[in-house]
Amino acid sequence: MLSEHFSVEELTASEVAARAGIDNTPSLRNAIHVTNGYRSPRLNQMVGGSKNSMHIEGLAADIICAAFGPPLGVCRAIATSGIPADQIIHEFSRWCHVGFAPEGHAARNELLTIANAVTGFQPGLRSV
Repeated sequence: MLSEHFSVEELTASEVAARAGIDNTPSLRNAIHVTNGYRSPRLNQMVGGSKNSMHIEGLAADIICAAFGPPLGVCRAIATSGIPADQIIHEFSRWCHVGFAPEGHAARNELLTIANAVTGFQPGLRSV
């Protein structure tokens, strides 16, 4: 089961694929662990999130994925995947932040790294 309510089979079922002999199983089969997703405005303030954080809108997640290696590897894999992310941030060498633009807004395709609060955000994805 992918969740309490859905199995992989249910979410990939397709009569057209079955008739055409197409294997509709997703090719990416690596677990993605979400360490932070939606945040209420109060929680966002408590954790020091920006006032315009996409976490508040449910459009951002902080993730790790061991199959892609450390968080920097996860960030780089997403950055080269073609996924239309608004922001990909390598944060504190502990997780990868992936944010998406609100509907009707173009993705900025920002790649950033933050090592600590003193240095703040730096352009590009880099080791910290």
